[in-house]
Amino acid sequence: MSQHPLPENLHIDTLAVRTAVDRSQYGENSEAMYLTSGYVQPDAETAARRFAGEEEGYTYSRLGNPTVTSLELRLAAMEGAEACIATSTGMSSILLMCLGLLKSGDHVICSHSLFGSTIKLIGGEFAKFGVETSFVSQTDVAEWKAAMKPNTRLLFAETPTNPLTEVCDIKALAAVAHEGKALFVLDNCFATPALQRPISMGADLVVHSGTKYLDGQGRVMAGALCGSKALIEDVFGPVMRSAGMTLSPFNAWVVLKGLETLSIRMKAQSEQALALALWLEAQPHVARVFYPGLKSHPQHDLAMAQQSGLGGAVLSFEVKATSPEQGRENAFKLMNATRTVSLSTNLGDVKTLLAHPASTSHGRLTEAQRQVAGIQQSLIRVAVGLEHLDDLKADFSRGFQTL
Repeated sequence: MSQHPLPENLHIDTLAVRTAVDRSQYGENSEAMYLTSGYVQPDAETAARRFAGEEEGYTYSRLGNPTVTSLELRLAAMEGAEACIATSTGMSSILLMCLGLLKSGDHVICSHSLFGSTIKLIGGEFAKFGVETSFVSQTDVAEWKAAMKPNTRLLFAETPTNPLTEVCDIKALAAVAHEGKALFVLDNCFATPALQRPISMGADLVVHSGTKYLDGQGRVMAGALCGSKALIEDVFGPVMRSAGMTLSPFNAWVVLKGLETLSIRMKAQSEQALALALWLEAQPHVARVFYPGLKSHPQHDLAMAQQSGLGGAVLSFEVKATSPEQGRENAFKLMNATRTVSLSTNLGDVKTLLAHPASTSHGRLTEAQRQVAGIQQSLIRVAVGLEHLDDLKADFSRGFQTL
C-alpha cells in the first residue's frame, strides 16, 4: 500500500513515530511485525536477481526483514545518518564494526573508560588476529593525538562513559581521526539521539546498544550501527550476510515502539537524575557524585553543549570508606538494604537499577585496568528510572542508615 513520503526537515520527535517502511495492503497504523524466516518469490528469475543483489526485495530474514528495516530507517533518521544496520546486541554491533573495518596490522585507539566488554573484545580478542590497541585518557585530546600512527584505522569512544560519565569532545576527536585518515566511532548508548547526535559533530559511525534506552523498558536485546551508506551497505552489509548477527523481527518491533517515546523518557529521566544527583551530593556518607548535569562535573560545560542541555539518566557515586575492602563492604551494605530499586547490571529501564561496576560490568578487568579507568570498590552506578523521586530518596536513605 503506497503512502505519502514524509516531508523533509522533520523534528526528531516526529521522525521517532513516523519513519518506517510503507504500510502493507491492509493499511495498518502501527508498524507490522513480520515474523517469517523466508519470503515467497514471484518467479525463479526474480529470485535469482534478488539473491544476486541486482534487484531489491526480501529473500531470507538473516539478510533482511521489513520490521528490521523499519527500525533501521527510523534510527538512521533520528541520528541524522544516511543508513543503519541493526544487530542482535550492542556488543554484536561492535563486533560487526571490527570485522568490517579491521585487519591484521591495523591500530585502534580507545578510551580507557570504555565498557568492560568492549575493552575485552577490541583489546583482547582482536589482538589474537594482529590488531594493536592503544588505550588513552577519555578527556585528554593531546593523548589521542600522540597515540596516532600511520596504521591507525579508527578511534573509538563512549560519551558519557559507563560508569563515571566522563565526556569526550566529539568534534575534537573527529578532527584528530580525520587528520590521520582514520575513522571516529562513538558509542551513543547513554545519551541516545534524543540528547546527542554525534554524526552532526563529525563522528563517522555511531554504535548503539538498543537493549538500553532505545527499548526503554528492559524487554529485549538489540544493537545498531549508523553511518554513511558506503560504510553500512558496502562494508558492513556483506559481513552481516555471512556472519549473521541478525536482529530478530520481534526484538526490532519492540525497539521500534520504544523509539516512539525515547525523547520524553530521556527528558524525564534526565531531570530525575539531576535531582537525585544533587541530593546525593549533600549526603554525609557520599564521597563523590559523577554526573554530567552537575556543575561539579569536570566536563559539565562540554556535556551541556553536546547533550542538548541534559545530563542523561545515569549517575554514579562513591560511598565513603578508608580502604578498598571497606568501600566494597559499604557499597554492598547500601545496595542490599534497598527495597524499591533493583540490583541489575542493565540500564535504560523505566525502573531504577543499581550496579557495583567493580564486581560486575568491569569485573573481568584486571585491578590495574580498573584503577586506570577510575573504577573503585566503593563505586555504585545508578540508572535512574521513573519512580517518584521521594521514594528513591527514601530507599537510598534506608541504605545509608546501614553504614
